[in-house]
Amino acid sequence: MVLAAGRSARMGRSKQSLVLPGRGTLLGNAICQARVLSGQVWVVAGAGYPLVRYRCTSTPSRWLYCQDWNSGLAASLKAGIEAAGPHALGVFVILGDQPLLTREGLAELARCARGQPAKPWAADYGKRVGVPAWIPRALWPAVQKLEGDAGAGRLLNRGGANSVTIPGVELDADTPGDWQTIKQLLAKQA
Repeated sequence: MVLAAGRSARMGRSKQSLVLPGRGTLLGNAICQARVLSGQVWVVAGAGYPLVRYRCTSTPSRWLYCQDWNSGLAASLKAGIEAAGPHALGVFVILGDQPLLTREGLAELARCARGQPAKPWAADYGKRVGVPAWIPRALWPAVQKLEGDAGAGRLLNRGGANSVTIPGVELDADTPGDWQTIKQLLAKQA
């Protein structure tokens, strides 16, 4: 599940449609990253929908429109989990604005979650864990209680999530300065 419903207030414009050199839109890139985790990729959209959908350079398995997107991240996360259905063991969660995540790190997260799907797995941020993450079904009732801009990070940290090193988690595209830094780093890699 790719969370991409926010209004991008700090960016000052819809970041989902920003174009990465050689990679399509920021959201399209996130969909490709999510495919490393699962063949079933859902995008939870909100602000700017359906325009964001039509500008996206990749097609997910499913688009989910979060009616309450403006109430915060928790609404998007809950909408995605509610759509997962009764047979899902858990859900992978990735943000739509972390284009520097490495394929190898994401593949390791997928391998760990498939090996032990009852346990939570999350990206290592040093003293804490966060998304990208695997949220097993056992944590879903706690996710349903989240409100506002609360994401799964606190739940994963309190729930003893196992950490996975995923290079690239350190920088997401929240501000115009972040965006310039990301483009410069990608240009150096090319």
